Amino acid sequence: MADQPPILRYFAFAHLSDHLKGVSAPFADLANHLAATLPPGPETSVALRKLLESKDAAVRAALDLPKEN
Repeated sequence: MADQPPILRYFAFAHLSDHLKGVSAPFADLANHLAATLPPGPETSVALRKLLESKDAAVRAALDLPKEN
């Protein structure tokens, strides 16, 4: 099995609060699936980078959700 792409470290979510974990976790799952099933190369790198950008935007959007008590 090939080494995992370094970008996967940016999909870690254990350090986030619970409401942000719920937003971030599906992106991590997809990133890991893509890294495991697609061949290494420029298009896979682009797919992971754009997924990371999307995850970051979704987490930022979730910062504006009302917090549950």
